Amino acid sequence: MSFSVQQKAANFSSTARSVEEYVWSKASGAGGAGSDRNRPTTSDLPLYKDKPLNRSFSRRSQRERSIWIIIGIVVGIVVYFLYRIVSPVDNERKSSWLFGRRGASAKIWKDRQNQVREAFLESWNAYEKYAFGKDIYRPVAKTSRNMAPEGIGWIIVDCLDTMMIMNLEEPLSNAREWVANNLTYDQDYEVSTFETTIRMLGGLLSAHYLSGYDDMYLEKAVDLANRLLPAFDSATGIPYASVNLHTGKGVPSHDDGGASSTAEATSIQLEFKYVSKLTGEALYWEKAEKVIDIIDSAKAVDGLAPIFIMPETGTFRGSQIRLGSRGDSYYEYLLKQYLQTNSQELVYRQLYDEAMAGVKKYLIQKSKPTGLTYVAELDHGVDGALSPKMDHLVCFLPGNLALGSTAGYPLHIAQRTSWTITQASDMKLAKDLTRTCYEMYKVTKTGIAPEIVYFNTDPKVTEDISIKWQDAHNLQRPETVESLFVMWRITKDPIYREWGWDIFEAFKKNARLADGTGYTCLENVNEVPPKPRDNMESFWLAETLKYLYLLFEDDDSILALDKVVFNTEAHPLPKFNMQPLFKTGWARRGGSNQDSAPAPGAD
Repeated sequence: MSFSVQQKAANFSSTARSVEEYVWSKASGAGGAGSDRNRPTTSDLPLYKDKPLNRSFSRRSQRERSIWIIIGIVVGIVVYFLYRIVSPVDNERKSSWLFGRRGASAKIWKDRQNQVREAFLESWNAYEKYAFGKDIYRPVAKTSRNMAPEGIGWIIVDCLDTMMIMNLEEPLSNAREWVANNLTYDQDYEVSTFETTIRMLGGLLSAHYLSGYDDMYLEKAVDLANRLLPAFDSATGIPYASVNLHTGKGVPSHDDGGASSTAEATSIQLEFKYVSKLTGEALYWEKAEKVIDIIDSAKAVDGLAPIFIMPETGTFRGSQIRLGSRGDSYYEYLLKQYLQTNSQELVYRQLYDEAMAGVKKYLIQKSKPTGLTYVAELDHGVDGALSPKMDHLVCFLPGNLALGSTAGYPLHIAQRTSWTITQASDMKLAKDLTRTCYEMYKVTKTGIAPEIVYFNTDPKVTEDISIKWQDAHNLQRPETVESLFVMWRITKDPIYREWGWDIFEAFKKNARLADGTGYTCLENVNEVPPKPRDNMESFWLAETLKYLYLLFEDDDSILALDKVVFNTEAHPLPKFNMQPLFKTGWARRGGSNQDSAPAPGAD
């Protein structure tokens, strides 16, 4: 049974888009229901099938024609089998090319999707058996523990929507019962403002949306949102790194001189603004958007924000710039705030466009000798030297670039509206970076990417990528498969599915525990067999397996990228119109919120 948003959930379908897709399908020669836009049109067929039947030819021409048809068929069969023999790994993609994406190919992808579902079930069943209700699960030792005294649903809440998407009714029923009867956030415990927002608040809001507005999830979400609000009670409104869920006291970071992470302070807006939309209370919206106002006032050079900001002064601490840890989702949420409100808040698009121009200007580099495109770091600001270091976390960027380029619409639709040089450049960069992120997997002995890689800039060195021993661990991160999912949905290039399957098989071979207790993080991806790190991250269930499952889904209407936005923990939330209750409550100094033009396909 395929997943669909419950009938009570909001329907944000666009009549205009339906008409556009219908016109496109007719123009491209697609048939009715069940037809495939990727199937060759008449003009794409071999030449001998592209000619009209001429009934006035002679018997000789008829005989010659028959001979050539037979020769053509024989040659076609020979080419097909040679094509399969040369590279068996690509057989499925080649079958798709020859016969259309549906049929046998679709059955194979459905089987692969089911294998991802089974991997989720194996992980969940082990968790349910050895650690149900606990926040941390050690699959090797079969032990568990809580973060807060009574647990805060770290694993259960984070994967509620994955179970809904995969139609796992019994596990979902057990999880919902635990959330309803056991989960409380009234605990004397300091939580990360950012992590709790994206995982717990985002998880509850997404569960509420996908369940058809189950009030229990919303009640839990609003209670949690209220307990997180005191984190914003700094002198500037920049949230403190932590907050006590019981006392309601914001707590500055114990490291980094009390500075908050830029990414963490600016990656809670989707969740809080959606709470406002659901409740009609503007407070959550106002607190969240004020943060971006302060960040913009701090005057990042060419849109590239340093990775730390002081809550009491609103000034950046240091000048280190990167799109990895502490920097990544700032850029992600600039775009996604614009998309979340149906492209109505143009100030966020302007900030995003400026930032991407800055990324291209300062950070995009090519490795040697192959010329892989990578995103470098600036440890001392835009005037400092580049570091060829790239976190796996940066692999969110190619998917984000593609999403920004088309606003979530299929590439062929975006290109038929108002396709610009910048959009084409962003798509090209998205493709190049996706390839690089995949190579970060292929370069290791296990086929699983490490946490960090370094790219070679010395023409005398023969390898593009090197891995330091302290960076060789794998934490089951989702960023690459997230980008593969987005790239597949937007471009329909089957290579992204093939790459995703390679990654899943590598996890299945090297991170799956033989005793059936689930999947684990790894200590070193260049050791075979690898040593387990004995931890199952919640985002293994919430993100990595979810994105793989959706990557292998043929129905693009399921969580369509032009209808929903995924938060940075892969929790889908619906797009919505902010009027009449809400508006952008700030404007850039000396500028206007209307300076940018909407992206193609914007509503």
